Amino acid sequence: MSAASSRKAVFITGAASGIGLASAKRFVAEGWFVGLSDIDATGLKAALAVIGPDNGAAFQLDVRDRPAWTAALADFAKLTDGRLDVLLNNAGVARFGPFDSHEDAEVDLQLDINVKGVINGARAALPWLKATRGSRLINISSCAGLYGSPSLAIYSATKFAVRGLSEALDVEWKPYGVGVACVMPWFVETPILNAGAPGSNQNMADVLRDGGLPVYPVEDAAEVIWRAVHGKDLHYFVGKRARQLRFASSHMPSAVRKQLRSRPVLQQP
Repeated sequence: MSAASSRKAVFITGAASGIGLASAKRFVAEGWFVGLSDIDATGLKAALAVIGPDNGAAFQLDVRDRPAWTAALADFAKLTDGRLDVLLNNAGVARFGPFDSHEDAEVDLQLDINVKGVINGARAALPWLKATRGSRLINISSCAGLYGSPSLAIYSATKFAVRGLSEALDVEWKPYGVGVACVMPWFVETPILNAGAPGSNQNMADVLRDGGLPVYPVEDAAEVIWRAVHGKDLHYFVGKRARQLRFASSHMPSAVRKQLRSRPVLQQP
């Protein structure tokens, strides 16, 4: 009998650190078996040690690679007797700075990981999700998917895409019995905040700190993800600021635009 026998199963991308690892810990605390996936092999090994080898398995995965997705989920399913209760599409990257400051490769990286990677995961996981009663797809978007974020234009566009994909699949997958949720965090203490602006010593963490804006712990995001797994809503928000922005962007979009315009914006050096 495998370590995963009779346990609910979740497969998490970007699980070597940040929200992915915090979520893995949360699921393990509830008795789930976790598939940890990440492009970072060293980080994966450490993450598996943190949750305990009896509580999961590690899969080195580049979410841009479609055949690798198929193989990883098939290998995970061998450990879970074909069960996949949740796919947590968490992997993402950001590049901070003016729109005209980024190299083509940086633009493509964000599009490929944040959009194509999420689509690849949803497509590869669907057969397993359909075969598991009460399963759920959880996609991590961002508050940058609520209102366009200066100095994060490409990242923001990708998170709008994740939100749109989630809203469409929520309808399409209902006949399959597969639920969909889109989790939209405010800024969370993850390695993404270390993204620096080209030609500048500033990174996202510096800008947030200088502006007096809050940064929430990864545990807050993991808790919201846990609620999303067991809820029936489509959108879930991490942090008070996220809920405020959701309200303001829906009911007072001109006020949000005015506030964003009042903040200093990095320019191409």
